[in-house]
Amino acid sequence: MKRMLTTLLLTGSHFVAWSQSSDTLPAPALKISGSADVYYKYNLNGNNTDNKTSFTNSHNSFELGMVSLKVEHGFKKGSIVADLGFGKRAGEFSYNEPPSPSNGLSMAIKQLYVSYLLTEKIKLSLGSYATHVGYELVDAYLNRNYSMSYMFSYGPFFHTGIKADITLSSSLSAMVGVFNPTDLKSVTLNSHKYIGAQLGFAPAETPVKLYLNYLEGKDTFGIQNHQVDVVATYQVNKVLGLGFNGTYSTYLDTRTPKESSRNANWWGSALYVNCDFTDKLGLTLRGEYFSDKDGVKVFGAVPGGGNVVAGTLSFNYKAGNLTIIPEFRIDKASADIFNKSGGAPYNVTSNVLLAAVYHF
Repeated sequence: MKRMLTTLLLTGSHFVAWSQSSDTLPAPALKISGSADVYYKYNLNGNNTDNKTSFTNSHNSFELGMVSLKVEHGFKKGSIVADLGFGKRAGEFSYNEPPSPSNGLSMAIKQLYVSYLLTEKIKLSLGSYATHVGYELVDAYLNRNYSMSYMFSYGPFFHTGIKADITLSSSLSAMVGVFNPTDLKSVTLNSHKYIGAQLGFAPAETPVKLYLNYLEGKDTFGIQNHQVDVVATYQVNKVLGLGFNGTYSTYLDTRTPKESSRNANWWGSALYVNCDFTDKLGLTLRGEYFSDKDGVKVFGAVPGGGNVVAGTLSFNYKAGNLTIIPEFRIDKASADIFNKSGGAPYNVTSNVLLAAVYHF
């Protein structure tokens, strides 16, 4: 459901038994899973330039999203996860990997890491894995909205490095890691590293889950970044569930003299209202506010920056492992960052979308 929850699931429920004593270790465990998604989108402004978020950059076109294949294997205290993705969605996810015959496979690697259970409560993982920051995930079947939020699109996608997942109690967990600069599988320009951390509160007996996420470091261009992120979920009852994501990110150009340098920032918050009327039919309403007054992300070409308010209504109809998602979305900006069909600047854009997502 959330990035932290999905990260725990990536190792498979069969891996949890590894924390037992050595005389009760299971046989080698192998799990293969996968997914695929396709969609059609129509922009009511009549253009394909209005989309400012990830993965749905099209208009009046049937599009292929991503096909994924994930292999997990574990034996005794060691395990491996290899998660491959192919398609436009995977290409945008690995946007820092220029497409070429030599690195095509690197672009396809969404996650690849090996893990070792150091103790019953500490697991070390080395490799590349989805970020701990945020509410939404790259795999379409793990989100109830098909289009992505601004916070997902401009936050980190993945990290490459080493991390330790720590079980503090039955309800408390922690993670701390050292990574390459954000969204880079390989670094040759400098030796700067990022620090990431998470504190999670997820008691099994309550419907509330809370995660506090942190990320800081200096990128390959000398920009110092600090990001604090909060994810909260509350399952009110069998029908209604709520989710919240709030994030605040700062940037400081360390290449400029201290007396003339200043922090720039962006921040956002989103509320998710999930309703499941039956096992087959549900809906999710996402409301998001994204502030970019310093022009760090969306409003880079707008003097004085700006903000966006976006609302997305997605229906989910499930037929076995297949989910059909009809979706309507409207975005309203404080400046004219969108365009009408004739090219005139406009501050509002809206879309209708139909997606089909399958997973196994």
